[in-house]
Amino acid sequence: MGVIKEFAEALKGLKSLIVGLGITGKEFAKPGVTVHYPRKVVADKDLVTYRGHIELVGSKNDPAMPPCITCLMCQSVCPSGCIKIIKHPPPKKDPAADKNAPPEAYASGLEPKTKAAPPAKEKPVKTPKGFILDYNYCSLCGLCVQSCPVDSLRFSTEFYIADPSKKAFVYDLMARLKAQAGTATAKEKE
Repeated sequence: MGVIKEFAEALKGLKSLIVGLGITGKEFAKPGVTVHYPRKVVADKDLVTYRGHIELVGSKNDPAMPPCITCLMCQSVCPSGCIKIIKHPPPKKDPAADKNAPPEAYASGLEPKTKAAPPAKEKPVKTPKGFILDYNYCSLCGLCVQSCPVDSLRFSTEFYIADPSKKAFVYDLMARLKAQAGTATAKEKE
């Protein structure tokens, strides 16, 4: 009885081996999916769903400026902490236009008959001064692209990037957007 049990287990193992070899043989006969770079290069049209590092999107009016409103949502939601947005400094207040300081007419004891118009306030600049991405730490989660309220971020389709230096993967996305806009306008002029 022990011999029959061992023989049944051997047949079961042999069947499993044959099934596994059949699956391996079928997959071996299929054409390869992997591209052996640099002997072969993937066409750009084949990589429409590729998600590379993030990049800024140009606005409709000015392709060199993003529609970003510096809400810092992408920076705060990034689990890797690889996004750094540099805001423009707030407009400087004019000390002469301070409401607490009395006008010169009040200093002499005379009240002016007409009130002076309030000085025009400078609006704060809403576009970022700098947008830095440290791609060394990016996990490509996509939370920054999803959380942007004005859709000023997208994934790039740049897939051939390699460099021995870590500094090469720290991107200034504002400079990159301006360079892309300059290239786009140069192509339009031709």
